[in-house]
Amino acid sequence: MSTPFDRVVEHIASVGYHNHRLESHSDIVSNGIFDDLLKACPPLSRDVSKDVVRRWLNVRAPGARERKIDLFIGEPQRAGTRPDIKLLRVCAENKSVVTAHRNRDARFDDLNETMKVVHGVRKEAVIVATIMIGTASNVLNIPDAVKKQYRMKMGKFEKGVLPRLSTGDQSLWDEFDWAVSANKTSDPARTVAKFRQLPVRSPAHTHVEGYDFVLLVPVRIDNVNPPMIDRDNSRGIDIDRDYKKMITTICKAYRARWHL
Repeated sequence: MSTPFDRVVEHIASVGYHNHRLESHSDIVSNGIFDDLLKACPPLSRDVSKDVVRRWLNVRAPGARERKIDLFIGEPQRAGTRPDIKLLRVCAENKSVVTAHRNRDARFDDLNETMKVVHGVRKEAVIVATIMIGTASNVLNIPDAVKKQYRMKMGKFEKGVLPRLSTGDQSLWDEFDWAVSANKTSDPARTVAKFRQLPVRSPAHTHVEGYDFVLLVPVRIDNVNPPMIDRDNSRGIDIDRDYKKMITTICKAYRARWHL
C-alpha cells in the first residue's frame, strides 16, 4: 500500500536530498494522515464536512519552549482566531532520526514533552507519533556540510552537485568524504529500542499519560542512492501493516471519545 512516507521519499528524490532542518517531511506526513483519516474514518469525515473540526499544521503548543504540534485537528473557535489546544481532538507529531542517531535522545525528549503538554491540557485528545529511522550505514550530510562549502557559489552547487544527489552516483562518497556521517551497525536497533520506550496507553485509559500509537518507519536515506522505505528491514517492522493499524486506532479512539 502507499503511505505518506512513500510520498516523503518521492519528495526527497525530487529535490535531491533530505533536509532534516525543514518541516517539509512532517507536512507531507501530516497531510497524508489527515487525508487517509477522511477516507477511513466516517465520524471524523462528517465532523470535518460540518466544520465541527478543522485541520491545522504546525500549531504552537504551550510550554517553556513553545513546541509546535505538527498535525492539529480540533474544534474551531470564532472566525479569525487561532486554534486552541483546549479544543484539540487529534494530533500527530512527526520526527526523523536519519543522519545522526545521536539525536535520538533529543527527539525522544521532544516527543515525551509534547505528550505531557497535550495530556495536561486535554487528556482525551488522540495523540500519535511517527518516527522515520534511518537504516543507511553512511549519510552524505548535505544541509550542514556540503551546502555550507558552496554558500558563496550556490549556482555551482545547483548545477554540479544537486542533479547527482539521490541518483546512485557513487563518486559523491569520495568527492565529499569529509561530509559523510557514519552510522554504527547497532544505531538503528538502538534508536528503535529508544522510541519503543515512549509510553503507549490503551484506548479506554485517557487518564494515563501516553501516546495512542507510536509508528516507527525504517527508511534508507543517504542522499547518494535513491531514497526508499526500508520495508525489508532487520527489525521486523511492517510499515504497511502498522500504518493501517495506526489509522484504525485513531478512528476507533475518535469515535469512542467524541461520538458515544
